[in-house]
Amino acid sequence: MREKRPARREFLRNGAALAGGFTLSAAAPALGQHAPAQPPMIKGERQGEIAYGARSKYVTSARIPHGGRPSPDNFGLTFHVATPLQDQVGVVTPSSLHYFATTRGAFLPDIDPGQHALMIHGLVDRPLTFTVDDLKRLPSVTRLHFIECAGNRASRRAKTVQETHGMTSNAEWTGVLLSTLLKECGVKGSAKWFVAEGAEEVKGASSMPVAKAMDDCMIAYGMNGEAVRPQNGFPLRLMVPGFEGIFHTKWLQRIKLVDSYYMNYNDFGHIHQDKTEAALAYQIGPKSVITVPSGEQRLPGKGFYEIRGLAARNGTRRSSRERRSGWPIACSPTGGSGTATRPRSCRAASMRSARRSRRASRSPSTGTRPSIRRSACRGSTTRCSRGRSRRMGA
Repeated sequence: MREKRPARREFLRNGAALAGGFTLSAAAPALGQHAPAQPPMIKGERQGEIAYGARSKYVTSARIPHGGRPSPDNFGLTFHVATPLQDQVGVVTPSSLHYFATTRGAFLPDIDPGQHALMIHGLVDRPLTFTVDDLKRLPSVTRLHFIECAGNRASRRAKTVQETHGMTSNAEWTGVLLSTLLKECGVKGSAKWFVAEGAEEVKGASSMPVAKAMDDCMIAYGMNGEAVRPQNGFPLRLMVPGFEGIFHTKWLQRIKLVDSYYMNYNDFGHIHQDKTEAALAYQIGPKSVITVPSGEQRLPGKGFYEIRGLAARNGTRRSSRERRSGWPIACSPTGGSGTATRPRSCRAASMRSARRSRRASRSPSTGTRPSIRRSACRGSTTRCSRGRSRRMGA
């Protein structure tokens, strides 16, 4: 006879009890009834903390230059800077620690929001220019969105999760849907693609399908409850959920509706020998990473430890929580956390997401590239992996 399998409820109940025992055994016993010692006090304020709060001096998490190039370099150019995932608490990356990247290394634009504007033109009925104040008057949305640079990958030199996966972050973004602006302008039926251009010196222009613009693209002016940080595109950043980071155009100043794919400087060197296929994959597939314990970390002693990590469902449809491409959960194989889930659930969701992403990449809604035009826009670096090239920047 087949051996009777234990019930799922019993398995979870026993696991919770076991986890509780480990937790108690790891904690020091409370002896006596003495009050805890009084900590030192901060008198007045330090470093303007009243006007704008600062973290504790005992918290030292910091970003680091990524890709073997200093940021800034001797000329003042910034390149790629990685976020400390190993120190992240929860699923939202603080604005001050959010990774950032530039196209080929660039100076950081210093933009006065009162003088900045977004122009939408090309194959539209009414070309319009929107100021930042104009955009803030329109209906807004707030969503968690995950961004990852195409150059985010392990190397032989990497020792920590920050070095292998640090070019990825998750934040809460606030702005106006691009579809709202395009409806106001009136998109012509011949418009199949749009080109988004930033204000940086080396233009980060990218071509994307109009179908994507009408789906879930956002013009963000808010990030984690405040204005978008300058390194992440202040005052306006284009959010393209599930697409490579370089498509999330920073310092957005122009969107042009066109009838065919425009090969910008960002695309140079990224085309296969077969001219009908571009080497750039629009969507980044499901990703996950263990952050604790990870490289260069040491566990302080014996006992119970929660294994923590992050998982991203890129390019999938919205969940019941109104999250399209963020890190919706912190994965915890041991269970016992209010936001945790079982690894099997994470893997199953990732497999379903991967299948949906593959179907979406083959569907007409993502657009095709029947013809190519060249423009004078410049930008981006290249990075090759497994026989195909991908452009870097975000």
